[in-house]
Amino acid sequence: MLSAVLCSCAGGAALLYALYRWIIPALAQHHAGLALIWHDVIVERLLDTLTRSTRPQRLLGAVQKNATRGNPHSVLNAIDQFCRHTEWAMNVGDEKGCILDSVVSEVNPASVLELGTYCGYSTVRIARLLPPHAKLVTLEFNPHFAAIARQVISWAGVEEKVHLVEGASGDLIPRMKELFGVTAFDLVFLDHWKDRYLPDTKLMEECGLLRKGSVLLADNVICPGAPEYLDYVRSSQQYESQYFRSHLEYTKVEDGLEKSVFLG
Repeated sequence: MLSAVLCSCAGGAALLYALYRWIIPALAQHHAGLALIWHDVIVERLLDTLTRSTRPQRLLGAVQKNATRGNPHSVLNAIDQFCRHTEWAMNVGDEKGCILDSVVSEVNPASVLELGTYCGYSTVRIARLLPPHAKLVTLEFNPHFAAIARQVISWAGVEEKVHLVEGASGDLIPRMKELFGVTAFDLVFLDHWKDRYLPDTKLMEECGLLRKGSVLLADNVICPGAPEYLDYVRSSQQYESQYFRSHLEYTKVEDGLEKSVFLG
């Protein structure tokens, strides 16, 4: 009787482990809703409880363990390896990151605004490609994320190009000229709350932070999605837009980036 109970418990444990380790992650690779709920809710909360740490802290630990200080490429590689093989995180990721790289190189901006720093992955991607004396202002609402991002940015050795500001984008965007003397941004990377894409874009227009030729690049426009923003930039005569099809970071779920050139 006892052996039967033990076998049953062992079988149940093995099934749960298989579901957690292989079966559900494999399904989440191809299903948008499952991917976000599984990785960004269930697994994150479970690991937070078990490790008494946060995902950003675990990501920073992977950087400090595996990346070479002062080497941006090794920092990005360490984060990508962590997110692909250890624990998923919602960075722009390596696949869409290559699209981001190409846009940054094409624009060759002297001034960049990033909305949504998270742990600093995309900040490092952008900063490493900027010309000397370029300015990257990145806004992060969550102080815990900002604290981790500062350490990641410092570890990559790009902190001299980066100005990380904590606070709400709606409060900080009108203060860009006051705080940094920026008359307009050459490139804006939108990667924060998706329901803020449109109001923050309109706010940048109102504040004169977009000049003719300024480029907006918006991440996650399909998953989780920013339909109102897409409708606005694609239908407005003030923008010329182009969609870059890709995948949600570290999955096979369709996602993409929308590049919109401000025509004035």
